This record gives sequence, structure tokens and C-alpha cells, in this order.
Amino acid sequence: MMTVSSVYPQHSSVEAGRLSVGGCDAVALAREFGTPAYVVAEEDLRERARAFTDALAAAHDGPGAIVYASKAFSCSAALRVFAEEGLGVDCASGGELHLALRAGFDPARIVVHGNAKSTAELRAAVEAGVGLIVLDGADPDRLREIVPAGSRQRCLLRVNPGVEADTHESIMTGHSGSKFGYLPSEAAALLAAGHDRLDIVGLHYHLGSQIFDGTPFRAAAQTLAELGEFGVYDLGGGMAVGYTRADEPPQAADWVRAVADAAHDALGSDIELLLEPGRALVANAGVTLYSVEDVKRGFVAVDGGMSDNLRPMLYGAAYEAEIADRVGDGDAYAVVGKHCESTDVLIPRASLKDPRRGDVLVTPVTGAYGHAMANNYNGIARPPVVFCAGGEARVVVRRETHADLTARDA
Repeated sequence: MMTVSSVYPQHSSVEAGRLSVGGCDAVALAREFGTPAYVVAEEDLRERARAFTDALAAAHDGPGAIVYASKAFSCSAALRVFAEEGLGVDCASGGELHLALRAGFDPARIVVHGNAKSTAELRAAVEAGVGLIVLDGADPDRLREIVPAGSRQRCLLRVNPGVEADTHESIMTGHSGSKFGYLPSEAAALLAAGHDRLDIVGLHYHLGSQIFDGTPFRAAAQTLAELGEFGVYDLGGGMAVGYTRADEPPQAADWVRAVADAAHDALGSDIELLLEPGRALVANAGVTLYSVEDVKRGFVAVDGGMSDNLRPMLYGAAYEAEIADRVGDGDAYAVVGKHCESTDVLIPRASLKDPRRGDVLVTPVTGAYGHAMANNYNGIARPPVVFCAGGEARVVVRRETHADLTARDA
């Protein structure tokens, strides 16, 4: 049995060049469920949730919670797994709130986010009894009109600390030019004003995604400290994951320890500490299976592309690929999609062993922002989500049909 690359799910293996995920042969999965298909090792989700929970318990001797940033993979089955594992959940829209409640999350463990929440979304959050609403923009004024008289909604204030993390500019969220949060001076003014029916119990920031180094968390935590003392601090997520074999992402224990130490040094240890990993819980648990439709002039064209993985086109996200029954290095090819755009390039240079029409091609690390960003460009039906565990596979999100494309026509 060949050692599988670290970018693949922990519960995956390669034997005689054939990839298995969750004990299920990748080629057999493609034949049974069709392609493209998102395939997720269910036990990976559970083990990653436990790794973060254990890491927080070891690094922070006080109340706290791991709050799953559901935008990374807003799938009911994944949400149900994390609810069962005792995580909280971060919802950035009314739709994500609906999914979280349907998946069985205790409303008290739900954190509602968003920089442009509608009145309807805020009302749904209040009526559901969510544990925390993270204030941004005009939220305080709107909430005062929604929260019933005699009640108080627990809230956090989202602060933009003006800190640049070492990541792509498109996924930085804590720098001064970001649309998110209040600048420290704005936050101070809001705190001084007081707010009827709102109980601002703490502060929040989120620096961005794919952060390898915990250093920026120290400067950001110090900014929060200058706004006063609070009982609850949510320091967001952003832990990097490995998309290629060359990446060296942190382990959950190391990343949580670095963020907790930054919080303790700036804010004290007698606090409730919330952390919001998203992609770090789901990205490496998933792969996408494609069928090779054509090979020509150094291009390997597959039956998906920017409709099922938009990240390479949004900000040049890097991926690797393999032929699912000939895993290993080969010659360089560009893996391209079927969409009518020259930018529909999944991987500019992938090492593939003798790719041929009809092969099953697999791209790892698609558990985050694949299903979540899937779209119907060119009238392409969105792929199914297949969970695998112990050699058994089941569809948790069915494949769309052409009839689904017209289901909302008036």
C-alpha cells in the first residue's frame, strides 16, 4: 500500500495505484454516482472536530467553544456531524441559519455573522433565539426595533483591527480597507453610546483565511484590549490548510495554542474564548471526482470546472490532481474545465500519469468552498455530495437535474 499524500483525507489510501476514500474505491464511486462528484470522508470531519475541541481545552483553561464557520461547506450532513460533535456554528446568512437549525444545532450555540444583514435575517435570528449576533454596520439600530421590549439580545461587536495577515488580498478581512467590522474609533463610540435591548458581551475580529503564522493575532488582540474589558472574545478563524504537497500548514493544536496565547497575553486568561475554523475542519476531508473528456495539446479537459470549483478563477488557488487508478507523478498537463471561458483552468500544471479519455481524475482539498460556491454557469447541474465511511458510501446531497434548472421559473 502506497502512502497517500497529506493533502488527501486522513481516511484515504492508495493501493496498486488506486485511490480509496473512506474505504471506497474512487473509480467505483465515479461509476456509481457519476461525475463531477464531491466525495467526503465522514470520519475525517469528526476527527478534525475533536482535534480542535481538544486543542482549545488544552490551550485555554476557561470557557470557550469551537464555532464552525459554515460558509466553508454549508451542507446539512456536514453540519449535522459538527452538531453531534458538540461544536457551535457561525452563520453568515439567513440561509445558513436555516441549514444550521435543520441540522440540529442548539440555537444557543449559533453565532450569526454578516456585514450587510437584512432586517429579515436579524428577525429570524432573534426569533430562533441564537446565542450571539455579531454586530456590524447598521445592526444596532435594526436590532433595537426587532428585539422585544423587556428582552436583551446577546451580541459581539465586530472590530476591524487594521491588521494585514500574510495571505491573498482577496481573503484578508481584518485590514483597514476591508468592508467588515467597525474601525476601533467607531467601535469605541458605539460602546460608549450604550444600546437599549442589546447586551454587548464581547468583541470579535476575523483576520482572513489561509493564515499560516499566528503572529498577526497578537497585534489584533491588543487592539481589542484597548477597547476595554469584556467577558467574551471571538478571534475568528483562518487556519491555513495544505492544498499542495509543498505546503506546510500548522497543526490544529499549534494554531489554537498560538491564538490562545495571544488572547491571554492581551486580554487575560479569565475570558470566554471562541474560535471559528471553517476550511481547516473540512477542506482536506473532501475530494472532487471528474471524468476526462478530452486530451489535446497538453490540456486535460474534464466534465466540470468553474461551476464546481470557482477558487482558482477567483484568486488563483492552487490544487493538485491525480488519475484515480494511476496515482503518482507523470507528465505536466493543464487541467481545464468544460465552460465557455478561457479562465476555466482548474490547475495550470498538474503531474498526471498517461491521462486518457474516460479516466477518473481526482482533485483533493475540495471539501471547503467547492459545494459552497457551486453554480449553474452554462446551465451545468451542480454535483452531488457523497459521504464515505468504513467502505460504505451514501448520497447526502443529490445531483441536480435539468428539471431543477427550470424549477424556479415563473
